[in-house]
Amino acid sequence: MGFRSVPDMFLHRVRETPDRRAFQFPEGDGWRWMTWKETATRVRAVACGLLKLGIELEQRCAILCSTRIEWILADLGILCSGGATTTVYPSNTATECAFILGDSQSRVVFAEDQTQVAKLLECREQLPDVMQVVVFDGPGGHDGWVITLAELEQMGREHDAQNPELYDRVTGSIEPQHLATLIYTSGTTGQPKGVELVHDCWVFEGEGVAQTGLVTIDDHQYLWLPLSHSFGKVLEAMQIHVGFRTTVDGRIPKLVENLAVVQPTFMAAAPRIFEKVYNKVITGARQGGGLKYKIFTWATGIGRQVSQLQLQGKQPTGWLAFKRGIAHKLVFRKLQALFGGKVRFFISGSAPLSRDIAEFFHAMGILILEGYGLTETSAGTFVNRLDRYRFGAVGLPIGATQAKIDPLDGEVLVKGRGVMRGYHNRPELTVEVLNDEGWFRTGDIGILDDDGMLAITDRKKDLIKTSGGKYVAPQALESKLKTLCPYIGQVLVHGDRRNFCTALVTVDEESITRWASDNGLDRVDYGQLTEHERVKQMVSEAVDQLNATLARYETIKKFAILPRDLSVETGELTPSLKVKRKVVEQKYRELLDDFYRDALQQV
Repeated sequence: MGFRSVPDMFLHRVRETPDRRAFQFPEGDGWRWMTWKETATRVRAVACGLLKLGIELEQRCAILCSTRIEWILADLGILCSGGATTTVYPSNTATECAFILGDSQSRVVFAEDQTQVAKLLECREQLPDVMQVVVFDGPGGHDGWVITLAELEQMGREHDAQNPELYDRVTGSIEPQHLATLIYTSGTTGQPKGVELVHDCWVFEGEGVAQTGLVTIDDHQYLWLPLSHSFGKVLEAMQIHVGFRTTVDGRIPKLVENLAVVQPTFMAAAPRIFEKVYNKVITGARQGGGLKYKIFTWATGIGRQVSQLQLQGKQPTGWLAFKRGIAHKLVFRKLQALFGGKVRFFISGSAPLSRDIAEFFHAMGILILEGYGLTETSAGTFVNRLDRYRFGAVGLPIGATQAKIDPLDGEVLVKGRGVMRGYHNRPELTVEVLNDEGWFRTGDIGILDDDGMLAITDRKKDLIKTSGGKYVAPQALESKLKTLCPYIGQVLVHGDRRNFCTALVTVDEESITRWASDNGLDRVDYGQLTEHERVKQMVSEAVDQLNATLARYETIKKFAILPRDLSVETGELTPSLKVKRKVVEQKYRELLDDFYRDALQQV
């Protein structure tokens, strides 16, 4: 069944399964469920409240908030009022908020709490278009400029009672090509670009994911990813189309604890989450030592044999099946229990997933399906399938998405309903990436096989060209190095227009602190550990292992361990946990320059 808009898809879901559980979310010390019918009641109140405020078709309303149930209610309320959602990360500064809200001409801003309201008050004079702020937690005030969500919903209920036909008339008037979402790319330098995604983009995502057969109405999703990011929005759209349950909680420190309690059947995450779990498992096994480590190594070996069979479409039998059962009881089920014990698969996106990590988890009986997309393509563009997956590849096209490789430079080009309408107020930038035939230039270098399976080899702009004219793909080296040393947190390989490659490395605080405690260094703090000779030696050995597999011009000649890990708060990572290369390189420019001081050409 084709839908005209997100409200059309949402209202159909409500009619089909009104009493099924839709959302679970934290309330006090426990959890609360809300049905589709209950969700629809609140969404209608929010939408009618916005209509009372005067929101018109395609006018923007912003959400400045972390992932929580109110984010979803506000988003659906905005869309059902005919408006369009501007997403703003809660980590954005007041200056960044002022730019996004001003550029988008947002009329209403939904703010999570008083911290976010304070940012808006700081830049209020720069926001002449913002007529109302709606706060989720805390009181309103400030001469009526700020009201609570409860007040908006009450306003909406009253307006709905006075105009009972208005809501249906507005939701029915929304067309596929009307603007639904305006997402500003986080970017590494300069001002972000607003990506215009229409209703049909999200309808396409819902339909496309449903067609893959990955999920059914009986699934249970754990949703923690930023809804301000296109990846999170895909998860929202696919739930509305398919109708499965979703537990919503964006508190990342509670993630592992919640998984064990919530027991979802699937979850989407950025690779950094899987890297941290991998590091924890590997370091824990090594520190167990003796018989425990031998059992772990044996079980992993059995798991890899089974994994290879399954990749060929086969299942273990006989003696191998028996050993796999033993390995599961002794090792695998402990890791599976960490995730709640009911996970059928994970979806990884927003950044490249190391093939080694995907293979490791598969050996443990946990399948991670990697997907691919950009904000400009509504995120969900390619994904591996449960019955057709390949580690190191990002899968097959979603829906009727078309893709091809530019024969000149290997860039991946994409065409389909998920592609953006354009960059907001930036037609000159739109024509640089989107041609008249609808082909979008992704900026990624990839390989497309005869079956339509895509593998991304690197970002076009991230490719390093040494002064000797050799091209190096840094992401592949970075992923490999992180798997060779489980204590490494982040890696940035540098060397563009230099005569050799170098690297900036961080160590994961949790893993390295545990290692220190087990090695008689429990009184050494994290900052001192980053400078400790034994830590440098571990990283050096991993670099040597990596270099042994590389061409000479690719090898990392020098590296430095940074005094702290990279983070979103310090502006070095995007909210989807990707490294902002230019920001990090600029911040550590002096250190990088020192690597090359008086160096001879070595390529």
